[in-house]
Amino acid sequence: MTEERFEFKATTKRNLLIFIAVGVVLAIIGIVALNMGGGHHEGGGHGEEVEAAHHGFHWMQRVNANLWINIVFFTGLSLIGVLFFAIQYAAQAGWSAGIKRIPLSFGAWIPIGFVLMIAMFFIGGHDIFHWTHHDLYGPGGDEIIQGKAGYFYWPLENGSFPLFYVLRMVAFFAIWYLLFNKLKNLAYQEDLDGGTEKWYQMRKVSAIFIVFFAVSSSIAAWDWVMSIDTHWFSTMMGWYVFASWWVAGLALTTFIVVLLKDKGYLSVVNANHLHDLGKFVFAFSIFWTYIWFSQFFLIYYANIPEETIYFVERWKSSHYAPLFFLNLGVNFFFPFLVLMTRDSKRHTRILKVVTPAVVIGHWLDITLMVTPGTLGENSGFGVLELGLLFVFAGAFIYVVLNQLSKAPLFAKNHPMLEESLHHHV
Repeated sequence: MTEERFEFKATTKRNLLIFIAVGVVLAIIGIVALNMGGGHHEGGGHGEEVEAAHHGFHWMQRVNANLWINIVFFTGLSLIGVLFFAIQYAAQAGWSAGIKRIPLSFGAWIPIGFVLMIAMFFIGGHDIFHWTHHDLYGPGGDEIIQGKAGYFYWPLENGSFPLFYVLRMVAFFAIWYLLFNKLKNLAYQEDLDGGTEKWYQMRKVSAIFIVFFAVSSSIAAWDWVMSIDTHWFSTMMGWYVFASWWVAGLALTTFIVVLLKDKGYLSVVNANHLHDLGKFVFAFSIFWTYIWFSQFFLIYYANIPEETIYFVERWKSSHYAPLFFLNLGVNFFFPFLVLMTRDSKRHTRILKVVTPAVVIGHWLDITLMVTPGTLGENSGFGVLELGLLFVFAGAFIYVVLNQLSKAPLFAKNHPMLEESLHHHV
């Protein structure tokens, strides 16, 4: 089996940089338009309700909220890539031997995600997280938020510096990145040395990563998403954010594999491997819907009326209702109906349509998690949102492709490569 290396050509780099530059220009146009319009959203409501909704709103709040959406989404994609890689080793899977380095390369974004997230928290945290406002604490403050203050500020005084919150963020990213680096280095050594020694080592590290990710990703979901709506809580939020990240990561992995295959790479990948990837996207789109419905249904069978506000803000709002149903359509009905047949999962033309739609759909899902609690009726989708999405997507793909070019696309000495070559479903 000959070695295959991805060549990150100058034309590809240039096209991605142009894509990012277009995003920057669109974002600037969007900021200028918002600034000239006073930052108000031009739609929905009338009379005194509109005036009340827009009172005190500044265009920078919309910029900060959208930056946070993209930071959370693309950080999630980077982690899911490493998780998928780790699961393959922990499960002793052989079928994926030829594609594992595609999702592994997502992990190169982890340090960038950390820098962006920590910077965004300190620069725009007051616009995103209501609990960071000092006047909520002390006599006459918000009793509900004060009851949760220790989770953010321990061991410091409530309303001062959220030390516990920041320490969690730093610790999570540090351990995620250390484990990613360990897996990456072992994977490269495995290819050079052959045998099974490095494979067994990766099984152990993978198991550690999976267990740590299971705990840390849930806490990260509470910190980065659920704490935006501080008065609200959900026992399903950790699972819900994970499900959205997971499906998006599977879809992006499938999309990149298909594109590389079209370019003549990944000779070890055939229609059977694509079928399995398609099954993952199909099955976990149903899983995401199950979690989505469970969070909804828990309100009734567990008698938790305080959770209804989450859906009132999204489903019963004329501002968010169209996105609420679009989210369900793109992330469940579309992949469910299109990928239902065997043949659809094996054809690259279908996968090249479904998988990017699913990725964008789950970006929309994260948007719906963040914007009602940060922007209320002042949110929207315009050139600002499109521009920032272009910037982050272009930068993320640039980092991923750059990482892919640093090593062979698959390990020719992988102990299970022969099994993968004869994989049939």
